[in-house]
Amino acid sequence: MKATFGAGCFWHVEHLFAHTKGVRSTMVGYTGGHLSNPTYEDVCTDRTGHAEAVQVDYDPDEISYEELLGVFWNNHDPTTPNRQGPDVGIQYRSAIFYHTPEQRETAEESKAGLSESGRHKNRIVTEIVPAGAFYKAEEYHQRYFEKHM
Repeated sequence: MKATFGAGCFWHVEHLFAHTKGVRSTMVGYTGGHLSNPTYEDVCTDRTGHAEAVQVDYDPDEISYEELLGVFWNNHDPTTPNRQGPDVGIQYRSAIFYHTPEQRETAEESKAGLSESGRHKNRIVTEIVPAGAFYKAEEYHQRYFEKHM
């Protein structure tokens, strides 16, 4: 099964998911924008509407979508619009790109639960939107941390 998340710079997010039990593979890329086949340089202009995202292929018999959402929520700040740490721009927004109605429902419930938990003092701004075209990022972005450790 597939899951797609935007949580800031995709290098760190991919690394986290790639080392999560039950995840079979990961790919970083761009989604949620209006330009076909964008490059990293295009996305960095902040004019294409794309988010840096990680597409996760996972085995639902080993890890649930809810557990993947836990990895997502626990590893970025979902209260900062278009920003994660020092990275600023629409491409760094917090987003869940759902592939099925069940994923949408689970994501909405998970977001509501997190909001009600009081864990964050600011409002959660994570968007939950249908998964659209996903454009694989350039090869040097794939498994970036493993290549540069």
